Amino acid sequence: MAFDTTSRESNLALIGFVQDYLDGHGIASTLIHNETGTKANLYATIGPQGAPDGIVLSGHSDVVPVDGQDWRSDPFILRAEGGRLYGRGTADMKGFIASALALVPEFTAGIGRTPLHLAFSYDEEVGCLGVHSMVRHIAENLPRPKAVIVGEPTLMRVVNSHKGIRTYTTEIIGHETHSSTPHLGVNAIDVAVRLINFLHAMQKDMQARGDASGRFDPPWTSIHVGVIDGGTALNIVPRRCRFQWEIRPLPGQDPDEIFARFHAFATHEVLPAMRAISPQCTISIRQRADVPPLAPQNGSPAEALVTALRGDNAPLAVSYTTEAGIFQEAGIAAVLCGPGSIDQAHKPDEFVAQAELDACDGFLRQLLAAIA
Repeated sequence: MAFDTTSRESNLALIGFVQDYLDGHGIASTLIHNETGTKANLYATIGPQGAPDGIVLSGHSDVVPVDGQDWRSDPFILRAEGGRLYGRGTADMKGFIASALALVPEFTAGIGRTPLHLAFSYDEEVGCLGVHSMVRHIAENLPRPKAVIVGEPTLMRVVNSHKGIRTYTTEIIGHETHSSTPHLGVNAIDVAVRLINFLHAMQKDMQARGDASGRFDPPWTSIHVGVIDGGTALNIVPRRCRFQWEIRPLPGQDPDEIFARFHAFATHEVLPAMRAISPQCTISIRQRADVPPLAPQNGSPAEALVTALRGDNAPLAVSYTTEAGIFQEAGIAAVLCGPGSIDQAHKPDEFVAQAELDACDGFLRQLLAAIA
């Protein structure tokens, strides 16, 4: 946790630490870097190399920022108090990674014919950007694992379904004029407001459509605008405005539908009026992240294994997004099960209960016994 792996920073110091630790236990690891070489995924196998039907323990190494949050202590110095461990990433999700690493000596001593794989990725918090290359590496170069366990904070409950995510940046270029003659310009902020209102209208459509499974909270595909900036000064009709928004589709919901409706509205309803005043006006929409939902697969190897170990016959569905959907899309069964609560994630004074880490250690020991 003491490694500051906020997504805007490099994660190489943490990955190097993990690689050295594994080397010390005779475990080789593979790094899959990003294009600039500033970040890396780590994939390691404990047990027989090249054996099929292994179990993957998957987690992300990055954390969200602490900027502007009111922490009672340094978020990158672990603080133990009242049976809780406080710090950025304790729940989401370095607690799970720490448990997996702490049990490496037991894994190496007790592993049998079924290997355990460690898969630690970068940039999950900004759209699961890193794990795509690692999943491709596994699918193209290695024996296919039997199951993936993503250790996101679920209070050690089994989760077999989650929403996906698509993220977009929309930028409007209008036409500047003096604010006393606004009719001669194109106000980029006004255009953004109109586009955002259209997203709100689509959100109401999604709410009316609802969730046929009845498992999700909120029970619909959500549309959210999270960042907006624009304008220069109060007395200038703003030339530029940009906002970032996301879709979190239910399993089975086509996010292309929402994008297509938004693109058509922007292109055919809004842009012509802008260009009637200035032909240089533009609306650009850029997609950044695309992570598929995790669809329930009752009886899949991952669900059967983890529900049996946890004695949990009623898997949950969650509205956040993880790399599990990416593994599933590649044909590898996946579920979520990890220590801590998602209610603590991304907040000041984030914590994981020591009891949750103890439960995770116990679960991983059960897993080892089951596959030994």
